[in-house]
Amino acid sequence: MQILNKLKQLDAYPKVNEDFYSRTLSGGLITVISSVFMALLFITELRLFFYPQTTNQLVVDTARGETLTINLDITFPSLACSAVSLDALDISGEQHHDIRHNIFKKRLDPSGKEIAAPKADFINRPKIGKPLQRHGGSLEENEKYCGSCYGAEMSDDQCCNSCEDVREAYRQKGWAIGDPEIIDQCKREGFLQKIKEEDGEGCNVYGHLEVNKVAGNFHFVSVNSFQQVNMLLLGFLEFQMESFNVSHKINKLSFGDHFPGVVNPLDRVVNIQKSAHGMYQYFIKVVPTLYTDIRGHKIATNQFSVTEHFIKGGSGSRYVPGLFFIYDLSPIKVKFVEERVSFLHFLTNVCAIVGGIFTVSGIIDSFIYHGHRAIKKKVELGKLS
Repeated sequence: MQILNKLKQLDAYPKVNEDFYSRTLSGGLITVISSVFMALLFITELRLFFYPQTTNQLVVDTARGETLTINLDITFPSLACSAVSLDALDISGEQHHDIRHNIFKKRLDPSGKEIAAPKADFINRPKIGKPLQRHGGSLEENEKYCGSCYGAEMSDDQCCNSCEDVREAYRQKGWAIGDPEIIDQCKREGFLQKIKEEDGEGCNVYGHLEVNKVAGNFHFVSVNSFQQVNMLLLGFLEFQMESFNVSHKINKLSFGDHFPGVVNPLDRVVNIQKSAHGMYQYFIKVVPTLYTDIRGHKIATNQFSVTEHFIKGGSGSRYVPGLFFIYDLSPIKVKFVEERVSFLHFLTNVCAIVGGIFTVSGIIDSFIYHGHRAIKKKVELGKLS
């Protein structure tokens, strides 16, 4: 009994007889409001407990010799597909011109609707006369076709059987085709006529490209631009120069796979070219990122930040009209890790919610109650006097 009596003296929660309680309307309202707040905060904490949270940390990026995947989807409302070329180069000296592997183009009418692709034209179905052979004569019956590359052959047995083959051979040599009409393949395929027919159309370029994981750039310029002496020079046709408007909408641009919570700052960015010619530049800082979900599955990808710049071109300008994305890689990697809140942490937060709201509501109720009593007493004293 003595032990029980001593234990009773340790009670930090002394009880008050109900006869001494004073219940008020203000106390009831505060109780209801505080209960609602308590329930809302409890539900929020419960959701945080069941849904994984993401933590991040910065580490030095030691990955080298890897490739970088660039996913893109860009619409040019005033630039025909036949007039634009996607090129890429990096500080290691690797260059790629008019990239077509995993890159696709959709022709768009002036309203932005897709134009159905025409039926393919085959090189063995010449539109104008018989194809010219590499030796200069016409293609004879039962003779295998081997078109000339017009001086751009890399080997004695190389054949250029289409206009694209000739253009590719010229690109590899660093030459520009001044007049496609002097190329038999381009003349028979109606290359120049197709470009003129596409005048006023738009183009949607989408797909992905693999580049070295070093600083570099990829850009959209005239399809007749070419590389010579490490400087980008122009070989515009006159009708292309008049219509090379690089107004664009970036539907999507990312460096690597998507992961939860990622924000690509260039998605849905629109820039309309108001001057005759101009060069848009986006300077991108790529940050390697490793995302690990709650199950331990890892996604090696990238985030990026960007600044943009527009250079107005004109007659005699040294700038190349086009859309340029210049990227550099950060030496710091960001690691995101999904993890669940521990039960003890959840229990601590719930206790903090209940205790905090109970204490604050008690202070408010006490302030209102004693304030009301003080005012009431003054009023009564005023009446007595």
